Amino acid sequence: MKISWGTGIWVLYGSFVLLILTMVGMSVVQKIDLVTDKYYEEEIQYQGKIDKIKNAKSLAAPLVWEVTETGIKINYPKELQNISGVVNFYCPSDNSKDFSVKIQPDLGNTQYIPTQNAAAGRYRIQFDWKSGEMGYWNEGIVNL
Repeated sequence: MKISWGTGIWVLYGSFVLLILTMVGMSVVQKIDLVTDKYYEEEIQYQGKIDKIKNAKSLAAPLVWEVTETGIKINYPKELQNISGVVNFYCPSDNSKDFSVKIQPDLGNTQYIPTQNAAAGRYRIQFDWKSGEMGYWNEGIVNL
């Protein structure tokens, strides 16, 4: 069987059109999650986050956390008092796994967050906390 130039060109063109239609179909069904639903509002307030990161880096003793089998132990700097804020657990692969915990340290400036009920996966842990009027921001990656 012999294929003419005209037939070959139409086969090549048809294959290209099928490839493009397949890629468009795949991109339409792709799930896209933003970090937050209020992305643009938070982007405007980003300078405040930069200031909080500077404040956290200037501490003599930094905030430290440790992942254990049953939870996360957080050690806040001992010299700070009246610590409050929130710890956000953000799962980049599935926003339905995201959760937040209120910061409530004990008298030794430590806090334990149990993670038995959290879905397994990789999380970006974000600490948005303050002591008095001074705000701080720390973040890192944890695997639960």
